[in-house]
This record gives sequence, structure tokens and C-alpha cells, in this order.
Amino acid sequence: MSLTRREFGKLTLAGLPAAALVDRSLLAAMLQSRPNSLIDGVQIGTITYSYGSMGDQSAEATLKYVVDSDISAIELMGGPVNDWARKKGNPPASVLAAANRGRGGGRPGAPGAPGPGAPAAVPGAGANAAAAPGRGAAGPAGGGRAEIPADASWNGQPCSAFNRGRGPGGAGPGGPAAAVAPAGAPPAPTAQAAPGAPGGGRGRGPQTPEQIAAAQEERKWRMSLSMDLFKDLKKFYNDAGVSIYAVKDVRQETDEDLDYTFTVARTLGANHVTLELPTGPNASATLKRLGDWALKYKMFAAYHTHDQGSMTVFDEAFAASKGNMSNVDLGHFVAGGNKGGTPIDFITKFHDRISSVHLKDRTLPAHCSLNLAWGTGETPIKEILQTMRKNKYKFPASIELEYQIPQGSTAVLEVRKCLEYCRAALA
Repeated sequence: MSLTRREFGKLTLAGLPAAALVDRSLLAAMLQSRPNSLIDGVQIGTITYSYGSMGDQSAEATLKYVVDSDISAIELMGGPVNDWARKKGNPPASVLAAANRGRGGGRPGAPGAPGPGAPAAVPGAGANAAAAPGRGAAGPAGGGRAEIPADASWNGQPCSAFNRGRGPGGAGPGGPAAAVAPAGAPPAPTAQAAPGAPGGGRGRGPQTPEQIAAAQEERKWRMSLSMDLFKDLKKFYNDAGVSIYAVKDVRQETDEDLDYTFTVARTLGANHVTLELPTGPNASATLKRLGDWALKYKMFAAYHTHDQGSMTVFDEAFAASKGNMSNVDLGHFVAGGNKGGTPIDFITKFHDRISSVHLKDRTLPAHCSLNLAWGTGETPIKEILQTMRKNKYKFPASIELEYQIPQGSTAVLEVRKCLEYCRAALA
């Protein structure tokens, strides 16, 4: 049964960080009204990575950002989930120590560099775990940058005039220009954690015996957690009017890890987990394993793409298992060159193999593959949404905020602007 506003207020106060208790406006904002981002049959959501520039990455603060954005359905990053587990699950001191060591400097979700309240790169995440979406010139997990023609430009300016970095608040035009990789340059390698390692961010060496022992202790603690803890997290979000359709947090080193991944996601109400599209010599086996495990839980494994997106990029995944679906990024699809077709072509052809899509406004490689404020790039966002409505596609469209946040604004305000763009497109 749904809570009354008074009951929800009590629950919120019980869960909020101590510092937030003095700010009654925090509670008032969450209680003003229930969010609603279902627009004429099209479910608009957001991936909570969009709020990575916000200082507090706890489960409670993340919910506030979502509600304040008027978003009613989300793809939830693993950071808030793990934050909730550490607060409610009585973790051993080593797990808390690892979390505290990881705080204070990095983008939430980035390997080895969580921000305040985010998990220290969680022990057991390992190779091919959920990578931070949208990270810069990436290796296999990110798919690399698009090949930019030597004469590429946008609005009469060469690509070197624009900051092409990625990440909330750090992309798009404005500010100092980032170096643009020459056409055809290989992507920079991205370090990945060793299986069972506590995060292992970029440039770190082999794990020490102490780190390995901490990872083992973390796994043992994690496997002991009651799913009631995650039922409470689901209820906390649902009572505020927010549902969780996907979780981006995949552990896959052992069968136990996969069981944990899908059980937690299903308990939170998700029907799919998301992760980067596997590549390399073991990709086929990995795709079959993940897809088949998803089916065991009546769920899906949905793979995210960056600039490698194309009309054929998911062929291997779709063939490997009926449990494999697409979490295609239609903005990156454009920035990669619309290989083989347009975003409209993709969703029309593969609508029955899509669990969710990501939306952002990017430009074509001939125009520097920029990441821009919505309505100023070349992603046909309006047409995508209208196609979803016309054909009654039920997969959600996730706002992923990656353009540069204007001075004086916040990620919450910009996500809300993106949502208003969607409302206008579907008016």
C-alpha cells in the first residue's frame, strides 16, 4: 500500500544523510508532487549517471535529483545501490574502509575514482563490469572515438575549437578546447580491474594480497545480504513515484556474482541489466553466458554502445542468446557516423530487441562528433520519440546528460530541460 505524505516524510528523514536533516527544503521538494515523465505513451527516463556532477551520490540524494527533475522511471547506476547496501547491510570494516578510500575526487562510477557517496570501485566488479558510460577516448568497453575527417568543422569552426571531452559538465563547446585525436588514431587503452579486485582504476598495477583478501571478504559479505534490503530500496523509490527499469551494475566473475547481479536487479523492479557491449576473442562466449543467465531470471542483459554503434553491432549478441538485448545509445550512434542506417532505421528494425535506448544530441563525424545541448545537434531526438509513440514501442528512452552544463546551472536543471524538450517533441 502506498505511503501517505507524512509517512513518506518520516521514511525520507530516516534515510537522509545527517547533513541533509538541517535542510528542510530537501524534504519539501521531494514531497511537492509525484514526478511523471510518461508522455503520451512514451516513457522518458534517465540514467542516474546524468547526476554525476552533483556532490552527494548516495541513494537518498540520487532520488531527490530524479524527483526534482520530474523523472518517474530510471536506469539506476550501481553506486546508489551499493551505497544503500553499505548503510543497511552491516558491512565489515574492510568494506567501509575501501569505500572511504575511494571517495573524494572522481566521477561517480569511474573505475577507481568514485565521488562522495559512491562506492569505492566495488570489490568484485572486475573486468567487463559496468563501465562508466560516456567516458572519454575508450578502449574495448567504450568502443573508441569516431574517426573525424581532417577537414571536419561545425558552424564554420574546426573541431580543435571545441572541447570534445565526455562526462556530465565536461563536454560540448565552450571552455578550453581538448585535443582532438587525428583521424584514424587508435583509441587510448583503458585499464580494467582484475577479477575480484577492488576496482583497480586506470594505471593501477596488480592487486596486493591485502586488496585480494578485501575483495574476498566483500564478496562473502555481499552474498550474505538479505534481499529485503533491496526490497526496501525499491519501496523507497517507488513511494516517491520513481520506478527502476534497469540497473547498470554487473558482476560476472563467478556464477555467484551473476546470481547476485540479476537477483538484486529483479528485486529492485528492473527487467534488464545494462553493461558495455563485450568485445575481443571471448566476446561470443561472454554474450551467451550473460544472455542465458538473464533468461534464468526472466530478465535481459542489454548492451550499451558508444561510437561503434551501427546497424550490425548487435548481431553477435542477438544470435548468442535470446536473453541479449540492446541498450543502444542513439546519440553516440550519430556521432559514430550512422553506420548502415539512421537511429530511426535502428529502432524500427530492432524494436523487439531493445530494452531501452539512451538519448543525447550529438553531431556527425564530419561535424566533429560533438555533444551538445538538446536541439542544437544532429541526433533526430524529436523524430525518435515520435516514432516510438506512433509504433507504440514500450521500451523507455533514457536521458543521458553529457553536454557541458552551463555556468550557473546544475545537472538537475539540465535533465529537466531535456525532459521539457521531450514534452515539446510529443506535444
